[in-house]
Amino acid sequence: MRVCVIGASGKLGQYLVGHSLDRGYEVVGVCRERSVGKLAAVADRITIVPGPTNDAGVIREAVAGCDGVLTVLVPWGVQQYSSGTAQAVLDHAEPGARLVFSCGWHISRDGRDRYSWRFRTALRLATWAGRVVRAVEIDDQVEACRRIFASDRRWTVVRGSDLEEGESQGLPVWSRHVGDPILASNLTRRTDFALFMVHALTDDTLVGEAPAIVGRLSPSARAA
Repeated sequence: MRVCVIGASGKLGQYLVGHSLDRGYEVVGVCRERSVGKLAAVADRITIVPGPTNDAGVIREAVAGCDGVLTVLVPWGVQQYSSGTAQAVLDHAEPGARLVFSCGWHISRDGRDRYSWRFRTALRLATWAGRVVRAVEIDDQVEACRRIFASDRRWTVVRGSDLEEGESQGLPVWSRHVGDPILASNLTRRTDFALFMVHALTDDTLVGEAPAIVGRLSPSARAA
């Protein structure tokens, strides 16, 4: 399998690259030019396409011939980075390619997710602060997922809980809706978030799903 990892130099992206290589996949990584050095450890094992991930030309080159595309949707800046990246992937990925995107729990596909007041307050504050300092654009990640949900592509949007570093605990468990007691621990190892995304490439039961995940050894997952 030939897989493109968009956002390959970030923490999650590097895990995506690692898990893909572990499975014997051929990997193409996309990252901003100034971040290419972060991939030095695997530079001789992957193809690197430097450039902004919301640049349609960069994405067109990177996804050519790929059976799957793993995309880290990051809301950088205030230039519609997430929605631009998502649209470029939707427009240029090969017909029939498996498209797997990452985002946070704040994305809701059908409005049936149940959030605590703490979560809603923190999200409002983060959205406001990001807009003020022009550093992140959380609302644009919502727009990116709206476009994905509306497409007829073979997509999966993996919605992550809070993340921590550490050794893998195995494939996370998931639910269709935030608020399910199984997700209450709200914690997943970052390497396992990536593991779930790579797993989704070959799990057709996840096509058209927006699973909210949590670590399989977290207290809430064990209790369930």
